[in-house]
Amino acid sequence: MNDQIAEIRLIAESWSPQQVLAWAFETFGDSVAIASAFGAEGMVLIDMASRLRKKFRVFTLDTEFLFPETYSLMDRIEQKYEIRVERVFSLLPPEEQERVHGAALWARNPDQCCNLRKVEPLRRKLSGLSAWITSIRRDQTAARQSARKIEMDEKSGLVKLNPVADWNSQQVWQYLLEHDVPYNSLHDKNYPSIGCIHCTRAVLPGEDPRAGRWSGSNKTECGLHRIEPLPAFPAVDA
Repeated sequence: MNDQIAEIRLIAESWSPQQVLAWAFETFGDSVAIASAFGAEGMVLIDMASRLRKKFRVFTLDTEFLFPETYSLMDRIEQKYEIRVERVFSLLPPEEQERVHGAALWARNPDQCCNLRKVEPLRRKLSGLSAWITSIRRDQTAARQSARKIEMDEKSGLVKLNPVADWNSQQVWQYLLEHDVPYNSLHDKNYPSIGCIHCTRAVLPGEDPRAGRWSGSNKTECGLHRIEPLPAFPAVDA
């Protein structure tokens, strides 16, 4: 598979997001899934996928600290696209996390909180897949500038697909509005990037679109796109 990906990764750079998705579905079938936090880009991919095939997989990392608006959007997605969003949870319920690590871990050690509630659950989910689809764009953060539309994620051992890697925010919103795609209502309240309720705020005029994530710290990524190999312990159903 590595040789095949090395060959196709260059060709895929000229493909549209729909072509990348079609290749993923044809190549991996039910063993590929869209990972989504239901941001604007994620909604673009879900809508595109629905136009390519009736049944497709979407999973989300439910930290149990998401905004009510995000949970409401999940319900709308399931109804509109007639799919079941696969929700992946941390092994530690919020109450247990507080007992073990103390109150408001997200404020004291956001990296550890993200690892417990996002990174570790993602490791478990990916252990049952052959490939995963993300909605990252190269212009979002410095860490994402080298993302290819199709690449081998050596850390997870899976094929990783980033169909809208070369899109910008204007293209994303043009698609959403032209196709009447549902989106998180927080976007209309100056929340261009939406994560957990404790670590996300509205951005101010002139700020970077991701300034509202982990505001006041140097943190810009939750760690999902630098996944380490799955530790050698028995798999837990997601």
